[in-house]
Amino acid sequence: MRRLFAVLLSAFLLLGFAPVAHAEIGGLVPCAENARFQQRAGTAKTEQAKARFEMYSKALCGADGLPHLIVDGRWSHAGEFMIPGIAFLYIAGTIGWAGRSYVQAVRGRKDATMLEIQIDLPLALKSTIAAATWPLAALKEFTSGQLLENDSKVTVSPR
Repeated sequence: MRRLFAVLLSAFLLLGFAPVAHAEIGGLVPCAENARFQQRAGTAKTEQAKARFEMYSKALCGADGLPHLIVDGRWSHAGEFMIPGIAFLYIAGTIGWAGRSYVQAVRGRKDATMLEIQIDLPLALKSTIAAATWPLAALKEFTSGQLLENDSKVTVSPR
């Protein structure tokens, strides 16, 4: 009898007869089922607004009727936060690397202070275009030891 039960249990688990469990996500429900969201969608006047509400109807809404981001490690919602987050980090890094490259390029010049105030546009554009590959350049400089400065060369406040 025990073996029969074990075989049946294994068969049920293998064939997937167990019902799918849906965990509640902080009281969020699909926007299409949310009364407050439907009320907001009913006030849409333009085709663009109607299309936006149609797109958001597939998201999850809170009691306020507004769509919410799910940032809990589920890959099904990765595009809602991870892709914009990585894009932000890449753009911010590009801007920072371009500024760093520009300052390093004018550092040895006689009029370096003035070039930090009045930007040399051709050099700034060249630095900005070259900064598009900043992750690779940063990795190269890190592995070669050029990215980090020796602690003895860094000034520290005497406090």
